Amino acid sequence: MRKAAQGLLLLFVFTIPWEYSLDTGEPLGNVARIVGLLLLLATVPAVFQAGRLRTPGPTQGLVLAFYLWLCCSYFWTIEPLETLARMRGGFQEMMVVWLVWELAESAGDLRMLLRGYVAGSWVLAALTLANFASAGAIAAGQIRFAAFGQDPNDVARFLDLGFPLAALLLTSEKRWPWRVLAAGYLPLGLVGVLLTASRGGFLAAVVGFAGSGLLLTYGHPRRMLAEVLALPPIAAVVWFTVPRGTFERLATISEQLQGGDLNQRLNIWQAGWHAFQRAPFFGTGAGSFVSAAGLAPIDTAHNTALSIAVSGGVCALFLAAAIVAAAIWSIMQTHGTLRWAMGTALLVWLITSLVATVEENRTTWLLLAQIAVAGRLAVEDPEGMGNCFPPADRTHSGAPVPVNP
Repeated sequence: MRKAAQGLLLLFVFTIPWEYSLDTGEPLGNVARIVGLLLLLATVPAVFQAGRLRTPGPTQGLVLAFYLWLCCSYFWTIEPLETLARMRGGFQEMMVVWLVWELAESAGDLRMLLRGYVAGSWVLAALTLANFASAGAIAAGQIRFAAFGQDPNDVARFLDLGFPLAALLLTSEKRWPWRVLAAGYLPLGLVGVLLTASRGGFLAAVVGFAGSGLLLTYGHPRRMLAEVLALPPIAAVVWFTVPRGTFERLATISEQLQGGDLNQRLNIWQAGWHAFQRAPFFGTGAGSFVSAAGLAPIDTAHNTALSIAVSGGVCALFLAAAIVAAAIWSIMQTHGTLRWAMGTALLVWLITSLVATVEENRTTWLLLAQIAVAGRLAVEDPEGMGNCFPPADRTHSGAPVPVNP
């Protein structure tokens, strides 16, 4: 039963980046929701069969406290129906933190989860390219593209998180299919991000790509020459593929930062700040940001910290900050390229959280879960982690490194 649960976990991780592109509607919902339900149904009996539950770490405890506070906000919320919906959604999103912690038992399991996310990001990038090449998009003269059912800003954010993970796999994989998976994602994901014309996503991609480049050359100075030689053909493909209008939109980043309203975000943040001042300690209830700030139903906070502060008050914001601090602590337990990759991924996540509401996405909780497991395994099984994610000095020396299948 546990093997079945681990297989479903890998499938779950694979579906998360492109989940909104395959939605069956109510009552089942999107593909990740369906697989997540099957995963939960398989994991519970697997835990009973094993007769034990893995001792939770700081991240799991804090996430549970955060979710319970979200549930408690129902007693004072200004939007009971929205809070109930957020409670259901929060459970589906945050349960991944426990599931990954419980089922990922070895460094090989962690590596498979990273492979699963990168493979899922491949699907998301391919679906975005399919939208770009579609007859409808060409006829409409679009300049922003995204996988069907997805928001361009979300697509860019999900793809950005894949860059450091792909770079980590590229430095540690020994089998050519996995190396192709990792190496091919870097240019494909970059084209996908550019096609979304997401300005925040592009800035995060710059950070993700810079971190990935440093990771790839970590302990391997000669790789820098290969990266430099690869830049011109990649730039040529991007230049001749991405529409001019897309580049023109990305070119407004400097203008927006210097004197623009960040696409109406400043007005939204001001309204959110006023809402926070009216209920600073306990908030106005989970999922109530739009009503509390007096915004249109289609709006969002476009800032994760502000969204949490308005909905759950200072208490929820403190718990969220503690979860991020626990993630940083877990990263510090790791070493070498793994630490660099996880640190870069968390930095990319933090940048995107400044202009997006990311606490309501599974990708957020999956990243935090992977970081927590990486920190745990670095302490419990340093030899296994060294085999799967070899330190730079060992890979550079040319000495054979045992690798689990």
